[in-house]
Amino acid sequence: MRYLAAACQTDLPNPRDRKGIAHAVNHMLAMIDRAVIGYAPFGSVRLLAFPEFGHAAPIYTTVEELHDRLAVPIPNEHTDRYHLKARQHGAYIQTASFLERDDRYPGHVFNTTCLIGPDGLLTRYRKVHPWIPWEVHTSPHDLPGYTEPLFPVADTEIGRLGAATCYDWLFPEAIRQLALAGAEVLVRVSAYMDPWGATPPMDWWTVINRCRALENLAYVVASNQGARAEHYPPFTWPGGSMIVDYDGRILSQADPGPGEKIVVGPIDLLALRAERERRQGHHMLAHLRMEAYPAYRRSIYPGGLVAGGPPTLEGNDLAIRRGKQTFGEPGA
Repeated sequence: MRYLAAACQTDLPNPRDRKGIAHAVNHMLAMIDRAVIGYAPFGSVRLLAFPEFGHAAPIYTTVEELHDRLAVPIPNEHTDRYHLKARQHGAYIQTASFLERDDRYPGHVFNTTCLIGPDGLLTRYRKVHPWIPWEVHTSPHDLPGYTEPLFPVADTEIGRLGAATCYDWLFPEAIRQLALAGAEVLVRVSAYMDPWGATPPMDWWTVINRCRALENLAYVVASNQGARAEHYPPFTWPGGSMIVDYDGRILSQADPGPGEKIVVGPIDLLALRAERERRQGHHMLAHLRMEAYPAYRRSIYPGGLVAGGPPTLEGNDLAIRRGKQTFGEPGA
């Protein structure tokens, strides 16, 4: 019930097409070996998390280009290889995100991270809040008739695990859904750029990770992109991957700045469960007055499909304008 989690940040060149994904997978599989074997004298590494866009970044600005050049189905040969590695080490791997295509939703591309354990693919999380206006991935929330869970949680031998991606974490509601579904360890798969990184004066990365941990009484394992600017232009990537406990204490953190890094920290499920059971004060999950928030019963952002068809930069702009108008209405 006590183990080490590893937040692994990468610094890899972005592939121009899906043929380059295998190289990234090779590298991350080797990082898993380094983490599990290298830290074995200090504890058992049972959970490993990788950053958003570790397999491929959305370097094209249309869904058609992403679909044609970088998107892959899930499961695939890469998830099969992660499964073999998870089985080899008895570990759970929150993969770097894939650009995913699914024949059930033709023409759409999802930003998807997979939780893979010794028994195979457990959950896939499709980013609910794409980083608009630039990202043209589809939010599953926006698809009529979408019936899969938006915020899946896996019950595993190392605890109840839930993940969300990058911009999702700026919405407390999103991470609260994972916690209310029972998540004990919250995994952040992220590509968080400067100036909102891990250092003052803004350091949103650090602030948000600590806040989501303490308000949900859960551990946070957060892996951030560590790519140099030439690998993922036009932004610079501050890394700072970290593990945070259920009171918001930073247990370990990679030094801020680009570059490949692995940082490990302890997850103590018995301590967390005992604290959730014992604590009376500052138990925000148990104190949540659900009915006190009538604003959540109305819609603000119309979703990224307002122009019809898959998202576009122009459609995202239109949706943002409509969201602003709705937000500003009397009584909002």
